[in-house]
Amino acid sequence: MDTRQMRCVIAIADSGSLTRAAEQLGLAQPALTQTINRLEAELGVKLFVRSRRGAEMTDAGLAIVDDLRASLAHGDAAADRARAMGAGRAGRLTIGFVTHAVYAVLPLALRRLHAEHPQVDVVLREMSNAEQVEALEGGRIDIALLHPPVSVNARVHELRLGEEPMIAALPSSHPRAADGQVSLAEVAQHGLIWFPERQMPALRNRMLGAIRSAGHEVQVIQEANRTLTVLACVAAGLGWSLLPRSVRALRHEGVSYAEVSDGAGLPPFELAAMWLARSRPTFADAFAALLKA
Repeated sequence: MDTRQMRCVIAIADSGSLTRAAEQLGLAQPALTQTINRLEAELGVKLFVRSRRGAEMTDAGLAIVDDLRASLAHGDAAADRARAMGAGRAGRLTIGFVTHAVYAVLPLALRRLHAEHPQVDVVLREMSNAEQVEALEGGRIDIALLHPPVSVNARVHELRLGEEPMIAALPSSHPRAADGQVSLAEVAQHGLIWFPERQMPALRNRMLGAIRSAGHEVQVIQEANRTLTVLACVAAGLGWSLLPRSVRALRHEGVSYAEVSDGAGLPPFELAAMWLARSRPTFADAFAALLKA
């Protein structure tokens, strides 16, 4: 049964008359009658009983009419979506992001995307830096929000979105100075809980180098690949951490945050967007433009 036949059946069912159904469809009544006759012959059942009063559906017709409506609705929706995609108005955008993108740039950009491209389906995947690089290279995400610098084995666009200073995350029970700050010596003394080296090798080396240049020996005593896991380890008393200032928005029982009094030499946490360079505009390009705005 093709869509033309489906529309004919539904038109007759709704109007109760072949004459009115033919007018609605823009067909001559004989052509509509022939279409229904052929369909009934193919199915081997009568769908309508004709009389001078009009056309009344048989039990067989009633049994299928709701299914026909659903099939047509799905077909029309698919056609609309195909046309929208062809016109660049609809599609799917898969966004990878590190935790810290949630606190500022991501919510605002998503709000703008929904306003300007409401037919775009968005898939959100919280991922580590290293996971995003692999996913971007493999085409599993369309755009990555991560901490640079990273090396990507593909031709990409990059947009720097800002930077934040590092602050200390420490157990709430630890006493602090009157100004509420802590020193690099205290951070080094308690050891660091931080992300694995493969996740952010450049930033990790710069951070450890800055602490050692200030005269303090320091070690990463516990690795964790997600910010929440880092904070859980801090709350458990396994060590301290250095995280971007926006982490203050993430309240975690047993953890408090403090500025580092002598932390001017620590590298900042940068946030960047990276997406594959394509020969024609993509929704990743459109989303990057919203991030930039």
